[in-house]
Amino acid sequence: MTSEQHIPVLKREALDALAIRDGGVYVDATLGRSGHAQAIAEAMGPQGRLIGFDRDPRAIELGKEVFAGDSRVSIIHSEFARMKDMLREFVDVENVDGVLMDLGVSSPQLDQAERGFSFMRDGELDMRMDPTQGESAAQWLSQVEERDLMMVLFELGEEKFARRIARAIVLERAETKIESTLQLAAIIEQAIPKKEKHKHPATRTFQAIRLHVNQELSQVSAALPQAVQLLKEGGRLAVISFHSLEDRIVKRFIRDLSTPNLPPKNIPVTEEAYLTPLKMIGRAIKPSREEIVDNPRSRSSVLRIAERTGVPYAGGRHA
Repeated sequence: MTSEQHIPVLKREALDALAIRDGGVYVDATLGRSGHAQAIAEAMGPQGRLIGFDRDPRAIELGKEVFAGDSRVSIIHSEFARMKDMLREFVDVENVDGVLMDLGVSSPQLDQAERGFSFMRDGELDMRMDPTQGESAAQWLSQVEERDLMMVLFELGEEKFARRIARAIVLERAETKIESTLQLAAIIEQAIPKKEKHKHPATRTFQAIRLHVNQELSQVSAALPQAVQLLKEGGRLAVISFHSLEDRIVKRFIRDLSTPNLPPKNIPVTEEAYLTPLKMIGRAIKPSREEIVDNPRSRSSVLRIAERTGVPYAGGRHA
């Protein structure tokens, strides 16, 4: 696999989840290397519309190359937490048939050392999805308070040695700038007294810093209500998560919007009280053994699906 190739995870399952129809309007909120987007475009027919979002400039560049000359497809450089406003501004679309969100980082982002996502390759300690926006991981680590760093590692990385690692980083930065991925990985490895079997000691810390730098969990929380508001009745929401914290947000969101908000027992309720903005579709879907063999990075993926009902939804917990 080259640094620009990416195998779309759960591709067939995601297409089935969206229930793509001829002439439908679809949003790929996380374009990546356009693997899912190409499959959607092939299935939606000549009258279909596809709008792809990504905050990574390289993903936008490649997406425009892939869909060059295809008037059915619009590519928008934006974080998906702004998809509702951006759709209205650029393509004047309000009611869509399906929204796909494939969370996390793509293989090319991990494989390109200069992006700073991987502790397996030496590169600049960046980790930003959009390198033109916000502060890099190196910039954040250079000034973050030790306690705040510890909390990020503990909460976002679920790292039990968060205190030791935070202390080691703060001590090291007092002596020299922490600017490369392998430099940070070495600090973490030395700080951890007990290694996990089959897991690099820097895994949780790199994950936590990446989630924080890109505000990934808050992005998901902001995007999900917008996706529901954009969907027409019968439209589908399909979300692929790779991290337990992301999946927890998605799971709770779909559960809350597909569960009737009933009053206490013995209080009479109308039939409308049982109506919800979403209907949960099936159970969580995980990759097959064959897919994991072909693409080991798919092993932690989880796909959750919901269908929009006709119940009005203004955002947040449904009334």
